[in-house]
Amino acid sequence: MSSEIVTNESRESTSKTGTGPKTPWLWHPDLPIRINPLFFLPIRPVAILRWLLAGWVTVSTRTVLTAFALIAWFYLQPSFPPDGSISLEWLAIIFARNLALIILVAGGLHYYLITRKKQGDEFRYDRKEMQTESPRFVFDDQVWDNVFWAIASGVTFWTCYEVGFIWAFETGLLEIHRWSDGEAWFVAVFFMIPFIQSFHFYWVHRLLHWPPLYRTVHNLHHLNVNTGPWSGMSMHPVEHVVYLSSVLIHIWVPSHPVHVIFHLYWLSLDAVVAHAGYEKLVIGNTAVANLGSFFHQLHHRYFNCNYGNSEIPWDTVFGSFHDGTPEATRRVRKRSARAA
Repeated sequence: MSSEIVTNESRESTSKTGTGPKTPWLWHPDLPIRINPLFFLPIRPVAILRWLLAGWVTVSTRTVLTAFALIAWFYLQPSFPPDGSISLEWLAIIFARNLALIILVAGGLHYYLITRKKQGDEFRYDRKEMQTESPRFVFDDQVWDNVFWAIASGVTFWTCYEVGFIWAFETGLLEIHRWSDGEAWFVAVFFMIPFIQSFHFYWVHRLLHWPPLYRTVHNLHHLNVNTGPWSGMSMHPVEHVVYLSSVLIHIWVPSHPVHVIFHLYWLSLDAVVAHAGYEKLVIGNTAVANLGSFFHQLHHRYFNCNYGNSEIPWDTVFGSFHDGTPEATRRVRKRSARAA
């Protein structure tokens, strides 16, 4: 669910404000939206380079979360218990660190964008406000429902995966690939993680849309037709276990604990950013950062499309890509009607 779904070319486009009763969006990027050029012919080296640089050289979710992971491991990591056990105190410190991070990112964005409305409706996708007094939600309130599931289930399973890997590294069950073991590979793993997540996400997401799993598990996440920052990690516990499981690749891929931490931040905190409901973060008169994913916003609105993200564009391969145009909406609705 990357917050950098569309190409840099699309993100630099002039904003489009919806007008008229037939326009389903308050704002949308230039349509049709485009996805990354990496897997398409003819090969366009300049476009590919621009897309890569947009993610890794500018201030982006990738660079910020990489910094978070490095700081967490080298400066905020509690000492591993000398007896090799998973002590309650050690586990609680890591849980508290992850809790603080999701409050900082999801809570901060929610406060700025939704509570205080500091940028108004600029770059906001959906016309609707977050729902209140709705029996669809546990607390009859969309935001509090999202907060509950994101913390009680999301942070819990995020922490469980993290603790399990660190314990395995520290006890020697998994070998640590250190910087001194090969700088190129150490750096390359960071670049690989979004692709690994993308490959995994499409297939588990399709599985979660299998009717029995959708009704009992994934429907909880899809209660959020219009999304906010806390919606990104608002999932059923079973979905958290499945969604976060792409981190298990580090059992086989030579890695350092900081790679695992970054991978989990990418899964958790990038989901928060991608569901923000706004394309960009505006401070003063300047758009300072990319936020939400219109690609994934289309999935929440139309359901039967855009199951993956742009790192590996499976949706174009399997015919489920919605490019934001009315023609694509008609195709998706016809496909949904045939499947009903």
